[in-house]
Amino acid sequence: MTTAEPRQLVEPPEFRRDARVHAWIGVKALSDAGDALWSIALAWTAVQIASPAVAGLVVAAGTVPRALVLVFGGVLADRANARRVMMLFNALRVVVLIAVALWVLAEPPSIAVLLFAAIAFGVCDAFYEPSAGTIARQLVRPSDLPAYGAVAQTASRLGTMAGAAAGGVLVAHAGLGGSATANALTFTLVVAFIAIWLRPRFALARAPRESALRGIAQGFAHLGQNATTRTLVLALSGLNLAVGPAVGIGLALRAHEQHWGAQAVGLFEALLGLGAALGAISVARWRPRREARGGFWALVVQGAAIIALGLGPLWSVAAAAFVIGCTAGYASVLLSATFSATVDTAYLGRMSALTRLGDDCLMPLAMAVFGLIASSSALWLPFALFGGGMMALMILPLRNPLFRALSLRPAAA
Repeated sequence: MTTAEPRQLVEPPEFRRDARVHAWIGVKALSDAGDALWSIALAWTAVQIASPAVAGLVVAAGTVPRALVLVFGGVLADRANARRVMMLFNALRVVVLIAVALWVLAEPPSIAVLLFAAIAFGVCDAFYEPSAGTIARQLVRPSDLPAYGAVAQTASRLGTMAGAAAGGVLVAHAGLGGSATANALTFTLVVAFIAIWLRPRFALARAPRESALRGIAQGFAHLGQNATTRTLVLALSGLNLAVGPAVGIGLALRAHEQHWGAQAVGLFEALLGLGAALGAISVARWRPRREARGGFWALVVQGAAIIALGLGPLWSVAAAAFVIGCTAGYASVLLSATFSATVDTAYLGRMSALTRLGDDCLMPLAMAVFGLIASSSALWLPFALFGGGMMALMILPLRNPLFRALSLRPAAA
């Protein structure tokens, strides 16, 4: 039998004075900026050399291999040393980026090299992300996980915004090779930081060595036997399935129907991003005593805001977009912290992989269903169905006595 309580190796400092963790958050944000920069370069290069359909295939090429490999990455995360896995696959990303940079020095960019890069990154993500999902639990106390998540998510969003803003300029002046080189430098910094400075303070329980398929089966069996973990995995897996189509397709459809123009869509996206950053960082300042309950209630409010996107004038849609951003950032921090603190650490990698698998496998279906309803009925209806569905689903965890009472604060507090 395994235990959910990690063994403490060293006494962590207070989070606000934890320079090592703060530095890791900064390095990760820089890496996220490099990723955003690279994504812009990949998409821009694809549309320059291929048809829109082929360009879309290139951009989405990493999703399928990531989904296929993700559960194996979860098994590895629960069995191996997370630091070593993170270093290995970040190093492989550097190799891929350098190979792309060298290729475009010798030959013009081609669809083949873009597909190679996208697929290779998808496979690396599938192995890296589950292990990276366990690192917070190895660095800080459970009571500090909400503060860690608030600062880390805010830094990540800011890094992504900065990288996206710089990406267009860099690809225009330095091309795909310059963008690949810049992202390779950020990953090299991450590898160096993990190797030299990042040291776990808590040793997680490890899964037994067995075949990968048996490890996957054990993960699903654990999910079926543990109602609390199952509720959290389903909540985090479906966190974006209602809001993703509403903002990814719905906002553009509303702007087109009301003749607001493309600039309105840009305004809505900016308000979403601003709200998400404010919602995440607000947890560090105004953290609820019952984190899970606060996160699930935020998703109830988000469901109502999704409904509001399909109704009213431009200003009310803009306000609803801002509320969706705030609640998304707020709920994500609280529920992710609850997930990391309560899931059996011998299964944390596999459960983390399953939460990401929900987005990869179900998001395309959710997008298609939203578009189908919008094309065959009044435009407000898919917003109402998706937002109302989210509100209804939140009844289940909010009725759960454990989630109503659960707190990550020290018992003495």
